[in-house]
Amino acid sequence: MGELDRKALKSLIKEKISAIEEEILDLKELTKPISPENAIGRLSRMDAINNKSINEAALRKSEEKYSKLKYALTKIDEPEFGLCDRCGKVIQPQRIMLMPESNYCVSCAAR
Repeated sequence: MGELDRKALKSLIKEKISAIEEEILDLKELTKPISPENAIGRLSRMDAINNKSINEAALRKSEEKYSKLKYALTKIDEPEFGLCDRCGKVIQPQRIMLMPESNYCVSCAAR
């Protein structure tokens, strides 16, 4: 991976990190406990609880992606960045640009 590609990728990762930080804040707001004092009907409360569960799952996934992006940002200047953790082959540049948090090439990720 060339120096220009690394700079472009660093910029992309930083943008993704900023976006996911905002997403995490929004999801944390949506996953706050549902107050039993709220005068909503039984079905509305069940719907709110279901939505909270879905948002909690999305929050966990976003936090996991956030930590992977932060890790990728710390490793981007190392020579082995862009190599598959499983087979050691070069990860396709398009895959890295699309999913910079990915540690596997397409064939190893499919396994």
